[in-house]
Amino acid sequence: MKPRILLLLLAVAALLGLLFAGLGMNARELPSPLVGKPAPPFVLESLFDAEQTLTEQDFIGEVALVNVWATWCSTCRAEKPLLLELADGGIPIYGFNYRDERDEALRYLRISDDPYRDIAHDPQGDAGIDWGVYATPETYLLDAEGTIRYKRTGPLTRQVLLDEVLPLVERLRREARS
Repeated sequence: MKPRILLLLLAVAALLGLLFAGLGMNARELPSPLVGKPAPPFVLESLFDAEQTLTEQDFIGEVALVNVWATWCSTCRAEKPLLLELADGGIPIYGFNYRDERDEALRYLRISDDPYRDIAHDPQGDAGIDWGVYATPETYLLDAEGTIRYKRTGPLTRQVLLDEVLPLVERLRREARS
């Protein structure tokens, strides 16, 4: 066999191997280089009051979720009942209103329940880029010191909450108390 043909066959085999490995990957489990690192700094207007600014420091002090959402995101609406349950259960939830119009977002919150303690308005998506946002919704779990300990790309589900989020919240709360 000629060396060129052998080299071509090896290249095709390697490419097929990569494609096959990629088929087995879960697209929801996009790795985040931010997990284990402090929440990226930002300064944004509050969605509720353009005169008030929010920073990453407003999300720090207790174990909390940070949820990235938008009014145009149908899966954000689908996960909202779970966020309301979490908030009712005492888990603080902060929001990033991502690439959205302020008036539209405020109207949306007026006609539906609001699980958020506060919401940073990120109309250009600048802070979202720094936080590594791929799409909406995305949810981050911060420990009490403001370190990102978990990231979920895509909507939260009851199973994800039971298997991943709630056990980690409890563990991080225990660690914060000790």
